Amino acid sequence: MPPRPSGTLTEAELRIMDVLWRKGSGTVQQVLDSITQKPALAYNSVLTTIRILERKGYLKHLKDGRAYVYTPLVGRKEATRSEIRHLVSRFFKNSHEELVLNLLEDQGIGSEEIGRLREMLVQHEMVQHDTAQHGTVQSGTVPKDTIRKDAK
Repeated sequence: MPPRPSGTLTEAELRIMDVLWRKGSGTVQQVLDSITQKPALAYNSVLTTIRILERKGYLKHLKDGRAYVYTPLVGRKEATRSEIRHLVSRFFKNSHEELVLNLLEDQGIGSEEIGRLREMLVQHEMVQHDTAQHGTVQSGTVPKDTIRKDAK
């Protein structure tokens, strides 16, 4: 029995999606020519991976003469969120709090990054509050001077 296809992106799939997100669309050869990371891939490897991405619903193709032109159906932001949901589900038992705590415990996060995270949390909280009161968000950002001083 063949393995069940994964809904997440493999490294090879991500390399190809990065090219197509950047370019908007392309043939197998155009994708191959745009991949700058090593190791270099063979044409057939790119073609096979693109076909897998199409089966997974990440790409569609249109015939242009003799070539197929592939276009992303899933945007980078949507794919990123899907990967994060998968990570949270798999490793953190659906707890976003556990994910954040794990990141904060990591030695690589400095006080400057933590300060920016605090600002982002306050902004998110204010947008949530505005949405709850008015039903819509007036803008996607909150001016820095509205961030509470005690949040830092």
